[in-house]
Amino acid sequence: MQTIKVRTTHNVFIQYPIASLGDRILAFLLDYLILIAYSLFFIVLFINTDVAVPWIWMVILGLPWLLYHVLFEIFMNGQSPGKRVMKIQVVRLDGTPPTIGNYLMRWIFSFIDYYIFSGLIAVIVIAVGGKGQRLGDLVAGTSVVKLIEEREIASKEIFVTAEEAYTPTFGQVIQLKEADIELIQRALEVNRDQGNSEPLLVVTEKVKSLLGIQTDLPPVKFLYTIIKDFNHLTSK
Repeated sequence: MQTIKVRTTHNVFIQYPIASLGDRILAFLLDYLILIAYSLFFIVLFINTDVAVPWIWMVILGLPWLLYHVLFEIFMNGQSPGKRVMKIQVVRLDGTPPTIGNYLMRWIFSFIDYYIFSGLIAVIVIAVGGKGQRLGDLVAGTSVVKLIEEREIASKEIFVTAEEAYTPTFGQVIQLKEADIELIQRALEVNRDQGNSEPLLVVTEKVKSLLGIQTDLPPVKFLYTIIKDFNHLTSK
């Protein structure tokens, strides 16, 4: 599986699996079917309704086809219903959350990517570029990544709940934020699933430096301890 390096706001590179061309095509087709079902519903409603202002129906039918993707990506954090089913998401390559401007740029260039030569341009650019980027992504500085591994691991295995009788090892963890813990969890996940220890080692040194900790604990055990201490102290 191809991966892409994304620089996070903590200046750490994280590798994400790139959404495959097949996943993106299936997501697009699912969204297309939703739009068709929506249109058929209102066409039937229009036929059976005596409305003297046809342009209202034209707006009702036309606007979703025009704004579907950009509105869903803005309000669903980089996903449309089709992308959510396929567990793929739009991300920025600099690690910051995509802005409305990024989504708008992707949407504007989608008319070139998808509707000229029936999507051939998007397929060629994605296949040649190697970073999962169509033309709109190149302009917006975004890509589309696969989320299935990250979500399953984060919810079932990485997050550690401290016992009531647990005594924290590093009380300084109270200085950390939720975003810091999420970064630690992601670094642990990348180390285990992809064999890439670079983010793990960088995060370990940053945490030690930030909290003034000196310890001989191995990086993995140290970071798990940090998560456990944080969960225990913040749950009080």
